[in-house]
Amino acid sequence: MHSSLIIIVLIVIFAVVFDFINGFHDTATAVATSITTRALTPRQAIIICCICNFTGAFMGTAVAKTVGDNIVSHTAIPQWVIMCVLIACIMWNLLTWYYGIPSSSSHALIGALIGAGIAYNMNVNVVNWYNFFHSVVLWLILSPLIGFIVGYILMLILNCILKSHKRSVINKVFLKLQILAGAFMALNHGANDAQKSMGIITMALLSGGLIGSFEVPMWVIGLCALSMALGTSIGGKKIIKTMGSGMAKLTPVNGFVAQTGAALVILCATLFHAPVSTTHIITTSIMGVGASKRLKSVKWGVAKQIVWAWVLTIPITAIFSGIIISLVKIFI
Repeated sequence: MHSSLIIIVLIVIFAVVFDFINGFHDTATAVATSITTRALTPRQAIIICCICNFTGAFMGTAVAKTVGDNIVSHTAIPQWVIMCVLIACIMWNLLTWYYGIPSSSSHALIGALIGAGIAYNMNVNVVNWYNFFHSVVLWLILSPLIGFIVGYILMLILNCILKSHKRSVINKVFLKLQILAGAFMALNHGANDAQKSMGIITMALLSGGLIGSFEVPMWVIGLCALSMALGTSIGGKKIIKTMGSGMAKLTPVNGFVAQTGAALVILCATLFHAPVSTTHIITTSIMGVGASKRLKSVKWGVAKQIVWAWVLTIPITAIFSGIIISLVKIFI
């Protein structure tokens, strides 16, 4: 029992570290466009994002259950394996952050869970493949496509509505509206992303027999909300540069549309209990906005690199996790 408690404490620590890294890794998804269009200073944008991320974490726990019990059951892996899952995720997040690649922390966690479950049990059937494809892969494909379409259509609509207005007036109005859009984006980012760490900690508590059913304790919600908010306060300048100006040149109205469209897609996914990537959605929303002007306005070379990161995240983190589990099994 003593060793079990020690492992749980370590899992909580690693989960907090993961959430913290997720916060500064994914801050760019919510604030990049606001900073690039100068609707907000970096300091103002990050403060707003920090507050909204914290608030959003208290909006539900259904996504936490999807991550923590519906892909790989808590009965299939012991606590030390869950700790290795978090280590693999942290490695991937730090690697992609260092190179300024806006990859998905959500899919890193799910990939690591799958790799760990298979490596520990030496059986692919330990993964609930129906839930994986229904709640993860389906949304992995659909959410970026929807983000692109929503960004594209909203931008076309606003272009028609605003074409008779002066550009200076439009910029002035949408610089203000973009503050609201950024807050809405950050709120939904917190509502979806913070739940992944909640799910992992609750999974560990269940695996250790400290709780009897998958109900996320309030202290877990508060801890994950706080760690993500603190991570957000650090920010991620490299990814902000890639997201804000690396793919398309943005005006205030472009930034407003990209953030609002992405936030609506994330909200929809959260209502369906799907752990989606905020990064994927805001990226394609920006691409949709850029493509509404003309296809050449999108820097497809940068977009191609990001897409490769999306495709590779789940298999690479699954391999990372599987290797770590296999090495640990040799020594225990």
